[in-house]
Amino acid sequence: MLTRFSAKSILLGAVSAVALMSAAHAADVVQPVEASGYNWSGLYVGFGVGAGANVHEISSDFIPGISLNGIGGEGIYGEATVGYDYMVSQRFLLGALLDAHVGTIKTSLDAGGLSADIKETYGFDVGVRVGYLLTPSTLGYVLGGYAWQKYKLDTNAGFGMDWDQGGYFVGAGVETAINANWTIKGEYRYTRFSTTDDLLSQFGAPDGALNLDTSRHTFQVAANYRFNAANGGAASFETPTYNWTGFYVGGGLGAGASVHQIDVPPFGGLEFNGLGGEGVFGEASLGYDQDFGSWVAGIMVDARYSGMTSELDLGGGQINLDTDYGFDVLGRVGMKVNEATLAYALAGYSWQHFDLNASDPNGDIIDWGSSGFSVGGGLETALSDKMTVGIEYRYSQFEKHDFSADLGAPDGSITSTPSFHTVRIDAKYKFN
Repeated sequence: MLTRFSAKSILLGAVSAVALMSAAHAADVVQPVEASGYNWSGLYVGFGVGAGANVHEISSDFIPGISLNGIGGEGIYGEATVGYDYMVSQRFLLGALLDAHVGTIKTSLDAGGLSADIKETYGFDVGVRVGYLLTPSTLGYVLGGYAWQKYKLDTNAGFGMDWDQGGYFVGAGVETAINANWTIKGEYRYTRFSTTDDLLSQFGAPDGALNLDTSRHTFQVAANYRFNAANGGAASFETPTYNWTGFYVGGGLGAGASVHQIDVPPFGGLEFNGLGGEGVFGEASLGYDQDFGSWVAGIMVDARYSGMTSELDLGGGQINLDTDYGFDVLGRVGMKVNEATLAYALAGYSWQHFDLNASDPNGDIIDWGSSGFSVGGGLETALSDKMTVGIEYRYSQFEKHDFSADLGAPDGSITSTPSFHTVRIDAKYKFN
């Protein structure tokens, strides 16, 4: 039974469908943008929603060689952006941006009547981006810059604290025009914050007693309104002619984070959400799409090998919880938002293998496979009559696994329920 198929899961899935709904609404009320008429230069404002997960690594200067990477949290957020882009040539763009966000990405612990949450409350990013026009109306880009985040620890035991962390972010995205003023985008960011070593100073502990290093993986769908500043010229080169019907093969690279909810009922009803991991992965896919005019529907099967892992360093050895290989069988439905770009939502079955292992001489401790589901969405654009590239987000949740028998404990004594937040950038080749 998929025990965490809750309102939160539905919200996370709904995030990835926003691009589709926004594009559909725009298509109902405006005419399609002409291939040769879009001007990317100028000021814009935007708003979006996103989902993601973070991973905290904890260590201490007074216990060298021992660390846990990581403590994981997940949730959703909203964001507002202001930016400026300038076309430096027919296809290359430079831009700057400033955004602010508020969210619910958090780690929670409940045990023996104690309830505690570590939550990302609000923050901002300021950065630059470099883009390349894949078509006159679709931009692929990379970005990076400075990130700042506020955190808060809340408990029901009469104490709490808050702190902030600064760091950097890098990422990539696809943005596409839906009329003369509005664009939609899908964007991934990896954020890494600098070490915080004074969390316990308010309790009289010296700096370095507890060190916190935090990283975050997020994906957002956003709509931007462009004021069409006069600087720079409109893009005017040929848009590929593409029919979505046919079989295709694809491959991609991605990154993301996992969060395991650990339940230990005999230990004061402990619920810990969760044990976090992060890493990169490679993926291969095979699928078929059918073009219905404005709409596209399809099915696909993919297989992946992942380096997402949680790591406990014990000085003389390590214990890792690895998320290694898996596959998905998914359906998708999309709408053409302009001549060569598709916004789509997807859902389907997922299976994942997990491996709890220790460094030599202990080796494998426990390994298991788990079924589940994935929901998500993305943007895909044609580069030619055979090739497409795109960016895609997925939220995946898997069945609860009971470790009790492996550890010699009564059934139900310790269980894990994993979920993933992943983003991939892929390329597809269509055969006909």
